[in-house]
Amino acid sequence: MTGVGTMVAAFATVVSASDTVVSGKWSMTLPVGLQATSANIPDDNSMSDDKIALGKLLYFDPRLSKDETVSCATCHNPFHGFADSTRTSTGVGGKHGTRNSPALINRLFSADQFWDGRVKDLEHQVPGALLNPITMAMGSETEVAERVRGIKGYAPLFVKAFGDDTVDVGRISKAIAAYERTLVSGDSPYDRYQDGDKDVLSASAIRGLALFTGKANCKTCHTGFNFTDEDYNNIGVGMAKPEPDVGRYAVTKNDADRGKFKTPTLRNVALTAPYMHDGSEETLEDVIAFYDQGGIPNPNLSKEIRPLGLTAQEKQDLVAFLETLTGAVTNASPPKTLPQ
Repeated sequence: MTGVGTMVAAFATVVSASDTVVSGKWSMTLPVGLQATSANIPDDNSMSDDKIALGKLLYFDPRLSKDETVSCATCHNPFHGFADSTRTSTGVGGKHGTRNSPALINRLFSADQFWDGRVKDLEHQVPGALLNPITMAMGSETEVAERVRGIKGYAPLFVKAFGDDTVDVGRISKAIAAYERTLVSGDSPYDRYQDGDKDVLSASAIRGLALFTGKANCKTCHTGFNFTDEDYNNIGVGMAKPEPDVGRYAVTKNDADRGKFKTPTLRNVALTAPYMHDGSEETLEDVIAFYDQGGIPNPNLSKEIRPLGLTAQEKQDLVAFLETLTGAVTNASPPKTLPQ
């Protein structure tokens, strides 16, 4: 048990006092376990309560899609950890893409977005979804603005958030991004354990934490308080297909990035099945089995991916630990009504 305690202490990144994120006159106290110094808020999109409130309505409004059936919340569902319960999300007309919708929680601490990091921030991620022909399928930024402008109830909310009633995709994106940055999750059993409550984790979960930082080597990529290095790694998912998804390579055109995808946060991971960029692993047990076998061999496989030789009990312990990373998400409840 001494060895376990040493590993836990070495991995601890949380502090007892809650951190506060400040943006202009706005502030938000973070749940225990999260760190304000890692917050990523662009200088040209300072936070405010009015902007966040507007963004929340837009986030949950399906009228921002071509056929008025798909909202941001359709693919990033608050009742499923702000991810999707299907391998690939359903867009307008029942269309499906090729990638699983990543969880939106704790994007406050992230810069590049999408599995391949093709946009630099949340503000650029929003129009990517609005205009994607599979997802929300709006024909142009002008069409998006006209759709929102036609809903009279939004005009006074834009005045509150931005000072006048001008509606354009830039402002829509800034408002939604501001709301998304409030979707933070911490204060999990793991955080409370690190904060001094040594009775909150089961013996199995404590063993799983030791495995996470040791034999299983999960902490190499799932590191820090948000359990992600925010980097891109090739673990072999989908690389055995005749035409695999090339991931980060499509953005950089660097052969070394072929098959690399962004490391997702493990916060609330027990709520966000299925897993991997293609949704190919249905359960946490499946994910651990995938890593235990050493991923799928390919020329760009990360040097950190190798067979682990985990026992059945060790696999159970890792799942028990991952389940302790679940915490409530702030500002997650859908609005009762939308503007008319």
